Amino acid sequence: MSKIKSENQILIMLAFFSISMGLWENFRQLWLQDNGFLATNISNIISIGTLISVVGILLAGKYIKLEKLKTFVSISLIIKFLNLLFLLGLNHSSNHLVINIAIVVDVLTSYLITTSIYPLITTIIKNNTMYSKRKLTEYLFKDVGILVGGLLIGKNIAGLLINYNICLFISILFLGIAIIVMFDMKACSHIETKKEGELSIIKYIAKSKIQITYMIYTFVGATAFATALGLKMLTFTNYLNFTDSGATNYLLIIGLIADGIGILALKYFTPKNDYITITIKFGIRLVAYAIAFFADNMMISLIAITWSILISTAYENIADGYYINAVSNEYQFRYTNFRYIIRYLGEAIGVFLCGLMYNIGLRYMLGLSSILIGIQIILAYVLIYIRKQKEEGTYEKV
Repeated sequence: MSKIKSENQILIMLAFFSISMGLWENFRQLWLQDNGFLATNISNIISIGTLISVVGILLAGKYIKLEKLKTFVSISLIIKFLNLLFLLGLNHSSNHLVINIAIVVDVLTSYLITTSIYPLITTIIKNNTMYSKRKLTEYLFKDVGILVGGLLIGKNIAGLLINYNICLFISILFLGIAIIVMFDMKACSHIETKKEGELSIIKYIAKSKIQITYMIYTFVGATAFATALGLKMLTFTNYLNFTDSGATNYLLIIGLIADGIGILALKYFTPKNDYITITIKFGIRLVAYAIAFFADNMMISLIAITWSILISTAYENIADGYYINAVSNEYQFRYTNFRYIIRYLGEAIGVFLCGLMYNIGLRYMLGLSSILIGIQIILAYVLIYIRKQKEEGTYEKV
């Protein structure tokens, strides 16, 4: 791979890593359920893992320097690889405490790797298009992982029944390829070093009202999405009466269409008015969720969830790209880590709320999410307003 550009090697590594994640995380909830965990137990352990990940990301942002980022990602990949092998052997062991710890490590390493990818890319190249490429690569190849699982689950191949644990094993194989690609990549040779008197990331963000608002928007958005879809596979199999393979194939098809919409939106479908863009991305989702809540109908709920997934990858450059790429390179890694901390805090709370609402009914998951989406849209509009002020020269820092 010596002739492949370093940023493309990172994307190739991300592709194999995402296949592994898509395959395993699609069945992780069902794997846990098959091992005797209840929906509430599953939501709680994922929430705890996410909260612990916040601490891990915070420490990584504080102590990991840009020039050490490749090494950090490589070590995280290896730890995740060994931990998944450990989980493979824990299947049907009834040792719930050890499984809980291993799931926490799995969630932690996934988040540490995911948060480090774009900062690693920005040491080579940074623009809105590359940010969208990074996001689309993750989304697309997660769907490829789901495809692999959907094709294999429940099949009998050479006398071997493909169950959730076999899918975990295949996920480990793809993760191993990602590690090989990562080790083949040359470390970045031109990285900006820390400047004398550089601000802490919190002070850096606090100096800009657009960044303060963006962090609140990120938190509310993550909470809203996870409240509705934090237990996606359990929702599809237990509430919407899909089989595990049926849910996988449905989510795969919708995910692939969503990837296509994301690519087309980036190239052709982005309206000139950003307010319209945000309304398409989030406003229709809010209306669909609200209708599903009041109608209390499973088909309407399925349509609302389907639309939410379809639009999830579109307009990343409008919703997030501008605010991330406005950050100076020397702050990029710590800023990205801090942004993910805020996002994962939102996800942790959202998954917890999803677990609570799950026991009451699907309509309540969507209803609560719709309230949060309303707040998210208001914040998105405020961000666009501040951006336009800045472009017109009337913007003032805090």
